[in-house]
Amino acid sequence: MSQGALHARIRGRVQGVGFRWHSQWQAERLGLRGWVRNLSDGDVELWAEGDEEALAAMERWLAHGPPAARVERLTVSQVAALGYSEFTQRADA
Repeated sequence: MSQGALHARIRGRVQGVGFRWHSQWQAERLGLRGWVRNLSDGDVELWAEGDEEALAAMERWLAHGPPAARVERLTVSQVAALGYSEFTQRADA
């Protein structure tokens, strides 16, 4: 299977609604590695690495997020994998 990575920025009501926790759960369920964190401007940033099909599923999930979230804009870039070994929540930036 082809491996890749994506870098995403999610804007909307995405902080204080469990977005990071749900993102980590979803990523682990899909077998992805990387991280997620809150940004100081209210956005959430996510980096995920893994199988292309799993990355596509993650991107689809990010478009709406968990039930309490309201995603207004999702920006995704395809990037080179850096070799993360697990998926974590990072400290806010």
